[in-house]
Amino acid sequence: MSEALDKLSGITTLPIFPLPLVLLPNEFLPLHIFEPRYREMLADIGFQQNVFGITRFEASEMSVDKPDPGTVGCVAEIRELQTTDDGTSNILVTGVVRYRLVEYTDIGKAYLTAKVEFFEDDVVQDPASLSAIADEVSQIFERIARAAFRLGGSRGKFPEIPPADPERLSFLVTAAFNLDNDLKYELLVMTSTLERLERLRTILLQAVGQMEESADIHEVSQSNGHSKKNIGLD
Repeated sequence: MSEALDKLSGITTLPIFPLPLVLLPNEFLPLHIFEPRYREMLADIGFQQNVFGITRFEASEMSVDKPDPGTVGCVAEIRELQTTDDGTSNILVTGVVRYRLVEYTDIGKAYLTAKVEFFEDDVVQDPASLSAIADEVSQIFERIARAAFRLGGSRGKFPEIPPADPERLSFLVTAAFNLDNDLKYELLVMTSTLERLERLRTILLQAVGQMEESADIHEVSQSNGHSKKNIGLD
């Protein structure tokens, strides 16, 4: 059992917070809690359980008033909580592990609660292939990060990209990009780390060349064109 699943040992139901976004494992998300039902939720979970579920729900696009059973969400663990004088709260959560919403339960609360099934990626059948594509994705991601650093004027110190196992890497890279909800949800639902990394490799390869070219142009413009490097703009 992974550390993430071990953290949730014994938990079979979760408070559900439907939001028009996708939370990923290991992704940080700040939230402002102001609705009375979710203020009640925070008070109920306290720092004993300290977790709830975030499930994507686009209310304007659906005829139902809550996510359908079978929808995939992510457990959110509260890392920081600050309550204001008016009773609202600012919290920082991080994604822990994914779940499938099995069925709703009625415990007499204003907020939703549901039985859930936690899951992670399938056991790897070809470790060598997975390691190879993980290395490739990591290298392309670092190239994009360096290009972004240059576009920002190379101020400060280039942030280190921590090593991660392939599954964790796939979610860290996904979280780093401003992907639309449909694509982000597609990557969340996948249970093959290899498939997710292959999808990410395609996305990164489409972006890296343009990012590096933009960084080159930016550096030349900042030096008033005094550069020995020729940049083709055709």
